[in-house]
Amino acid sequence: LKLLPVLEGRAPRVRSRCSLVCLQSTEPSAAMGGGNAQKSAACRAKNLAKAKAEGAGGGGSGGIKSRAAAMDLKCTVCMQCFPNTQVKAAMQHAESKHPKSDFATCFPGTDAV
Repeated sequence: LKLLPVLEGRAPRVRSRCSLVCLQSTEPSAAMGGGNAQKSAACRAKNLAKAKAEGAGGGGSGGIKSRAAAMDLKCTVCMQCFPNTQVKAAMQHAESKHPKSDFATCFPGTDAV
């Protein structure tokens, strides 16, 4: 952009406030740019980071869904569910609740530790 003073019939003073006329050039300026594309990309990146943080679950009421979904160990005899991290508790369950059955029949597909 080029700014030119408009003279109103007299010579401009050094400290005077004269009107300015703006003439646009036809060539694209490298200094200009940005706009909605940059805003959209920044917003998209911010939302992605927020979704990653929320996807981890966490403690308290925020992670109830992810913790409840991890009940993968299910006894085939009594249909009681255990979290997939509680293999030892499932082994104790098989020994105490179903002494006639072994761990492999109560929880098929689970490797005994």
